[in-house]
Amino acid sequence: MARQTLAQKVSTALAQQIADGALKAGDRLPSLREYMRLHRYSKNTIITAYEQLASQGLVEARHGRGFFVCAVPATSMEDDDAEPYTRALDTIWMMRQQFVREPGHSHLGEGFPPVEWLMDMRLDKFHRQVVRGGVTTLFRYGTRLGNPGLRQRLIQKLASYAISVSPRQVVTTLGANHGMDLIIRRYVRSRDIVLVEDPGYYPLFGKLQLQGARLLGVPRQADGPDLDALERILKRHKPRLFFLQSVGHNPTGADLSPAKAHRLLQIAQRHDLLIVENDAMADFKPSSSIKLSALDQLSRTLYLGSFSKSISAALRVGFIAGSKQRIEELADIKMLLHNSGAEYSERTIDVILSEGHFLRHLARLQDRLREATRRGIDILDELGAELFCRPEQSLYLWARFPGIDDANNLTRHCLSKGVMLAPGSIFAVNRHVPVPWTRLNVAYLDDPAFRASLKE
Repeated sequence: MARQTLAQKVSTALAQQIADGALKAGDRLPSLREYMRLHRYSKNTIITAYEQLASQGLVEARHGRGFFVCAVPATSMEDDDAEPYTRALDTIWMMRQQFVREPGHSHLGEGFPPVEWLMDMRLDKFHRQVVRGGVTTLFRYGTRLGNPGLRQRLIQKLASYAISVSPRQVVTTLGANHGMDLIIRRYVRSRDIVLVEDPGYYPLFGKLQLQGARLLGVPRQADGPDLDALERILKRHKPRLFFLQSVGHNPTGADLSPAKAHRLLQIAQRHDLLIVENDAMADFKPSSSIKLSALDQLSRTLYLGSFSKSISAALRVGFIAGSKQRIEELADIKMLLHNSGAEYSERTIDVILSEGHFLRHLARLQDRLREATRRGIDILDELGAELFCRPEQSLYLWARFPGIDDANNLTRHCLSKGVMLAPGSIFAVNRHVPVPWTRLNVAYLDDPAFRASLKE
């Protein structure tokens, strides 16, 4: 099969969006300037792609106004009949690859901090305290909302972010991903349109596809989502749910600016939009970092937290904070699906949070991250990479390298040299479009094998 040109890949991706219904008859395609800014393609590439779509009868050019979607041919809707599991298979495969650790490989594409960054928690020393807290209850299911002691600690933790909640406004989960599952079960039906960031957290994409939802991507910029694009989507499609990460965004490492945060909440108010704020990286940032949920006090937000990256992924403890009514509903769904949370793990986290050692652990963790981020940026500058943004401390950096138009090619090359990367395409809502960006874990950037692989 002949290799597709960039223009052909762009036209194929847009044709798929039209077939999926993400772009409907009468919708205007992004302007040439918008598409160029978002994907960093040349003007000629975009013009050629749009003309190819026009030649297929999928779009039409309107003088002085741009390109608009025509009626969709019936044959192009075949994928709409695909089972949700089939649609989610790509994400399932990618998650399998991300969790495989090959001996001797460099793991720049990994999403977690190094184990040695977390070892000072010494989980083994907390067992006695957990058992002393009531050994008989460890043989029973926990409570519907979660362990009461842990929820009280979470209230204090949220207060440090200026988020004020009562005990019945917090429900524990089996990690942040479980929290997303509960929210999707409650608020998403098959064929619903749901907003996600593009690029964004790809396991979320698979969860939504499994539910039968249709995803629309809101471009992520260095200071947060593209709010002009968001408003256009809201006016056209009227979705009710938007998943985003305010700080330490995965994969770009970008943080939401205060100005955008305020405007975003105003937009949500106008369009009756519920925002799910996934703050799984909160412990890697100062407590003063921007939180949408602090600005609106959980009026139009659900706050999602986790301890998987800062304490241990094995404990599987996270939480959701929201209005009392929303949390009651999510707790009911949790009880129906799982009876309760993981009582032993929740009590372990409760004990850990009660000790001053945890705050010292976070201070060391953030110090390590700041140093690794600074060093990672220096290394990428030396390699001539373009950075999406330059955060002070972030587990991830989003970079593109000279001469690379499709990071999948770079990933294959580096893998042959024992270096595993996370190419930008896996974080894209539409994976048919080549992405030049790569997510890099700052903890592993100072690796001679990585430098050597780029020079070969």
